[in-house]
Amino acid sequence: MAYDVIVLGSGPGGYVAAIRASQLGLKTAIIERESLGGICLNWGCIPTKALLKSASVMEYIKHAKDFGIEATGQHDFAAVIKRSRGVAEKMSKGVQFLMKKNKIDVVMGNGVLKAKGQVEVTAADGKKQIVEGKHIIIATGGRSRELPALKQDGKKIIGYREAMSLPTQPKSIIVVGSGAIGVEFGYFYNALGTKVTIVEFLPRIVPVEDEDVSKELEKNFKKQGIEVMTNAEVTSVDTSGNGVKATIKTANGDVVLEADVVLSAVGVTANIENIGLETLGIKTEKGRVAVDKYYQTNVPGFYAIGDCAPGQALAHVASKEGIICVESIAYNEKKFNHQPEAIDYNNVPGCTYCTPEIASVGYTEKQAKEAGYEIKVGKFPLSASGKASAAGHTEGFVKVIFDAKYGEWLGTHMIGYNVTEMIIETVVGRKLETTYHEVLNSIHPHPTISESVKDAIEVAYGEAIHL
Repeated sequence: MAYDVIVLGSGPGGYVAAIRASQLGLKTAIIERESLGGICLNWGCIPTKALLKSASVMEYIKHAKDFGIEATGQHDFAAVIKRSRGVAEKMSKGVQFLMKKNKIDVVMGNGVLKAKGQVEVTAADGKKQIVEGKHIIIATGGRSRELPALKQDGKKIIGYREAMSLPTQPKSIIVVGSGAIGVEFGYFYNALGTKVTIVEFLPRIVPVEDEDVSKELEKNFKKQGIEVMTNAEVTSVDTSGNGVKATIKTANGDVVLEADVVLSAVGVTANIENIGLETLGIKTEKGRVAVDKYYQTNVPGFYAIGDCAPGQALAHVASKEGIICVESIAYNEKKFNHQPEAIDYNNVPGCTYCTPEIASVGYTEKQAKEAGYEIKVGKFPLSASGKASAAGHTEGFVKVIFDAKYGEWLGTHMIGYNVTEMIIETVVGRKLETTYHEVLNSIHPHPTISESVKDAIEVAYGEAIHL
């Protein structure tokens, strides 16, 4: 075989898998049809954070007087978009450098699985070639999910990709779906002055989060001027006029909203069509490739990781899956000295980068009760945090959940300033099977937002000092 490992797709799952394979002495090739780094680096995680930073700077200018500073300013929407694209381009070039550094062959083109050990790649000019390898990792990622009533046309009904590269700023936007993508774009456009309405089918926004987090975000969004509609469904969209007219079914009857554009942010669909799965008999379940804990499919020599596999559709999950997949391959090839440890998907942190930020891991309060735990819950408001007050961001809280019997850390749910940088304490603590006792006996630095984790634990165990 020409290669030991071929990776189909160069997102945060694919390129990380390729690098780890090369580190372990496996001759590796990566196939990419568009840009190295995949959606995450080019159209997802990274450029959206650049947009959100611009929104944050705009918010600071608006509230400069609160900090004793006189400041005025206008944003240049095209320049905001240009900066975001520049950040993405820089990161993609960084992946190109990593491929060269790790001696990974990059094959540009659309890859299709043809037979055992073979991928047919069609280049942009139509030329085809067969790339051969012993182990083939499918890392084709995902794309914006489409609903029947919300067929995307790229102009008036758009997905996340168009939302971060619009030529002009819309005066109004309807965001359908309130997961991470929906609320991040909702915050971004609102901060720049667009009238934003978020429509959520379920009873609360950010529905995968703890209920207290959902309530807090909705309260803050409404304060910011974002209209939030829950228990609401877009049943049709009329795009015949200058803008759009969306018919929304609510408990009180149909409502028609007008806006310049509709952003469909209703989740992600795996890119598993037309890549040869059926030809090889590779099984799929619920729109994803079925795999075992080491990401092996039902067909030997083929693996799947990231958004096209069953785990959470998160960049950091894809990266870890890629590493575990490759280390397992290397172990079986006698190039790695142990079988890697499988992922505990209940200890994967989730982060949402609107303002206020959201970060969570483990059981929600409701899930812990449903799992049969007797629990202790502590909630510390950031209004009582000295650092939050100094930063001018007192909205939100830290909520911790512990097993009352053994002190096991079941989950943490945060909403507020900089909390995405704080969730790792819980992830590591849970991985080490720590109890509340060890955390309380670890001195937390003051003044920090992170000490609010310790403060919340004190609340849970009736030892609150700062409340």
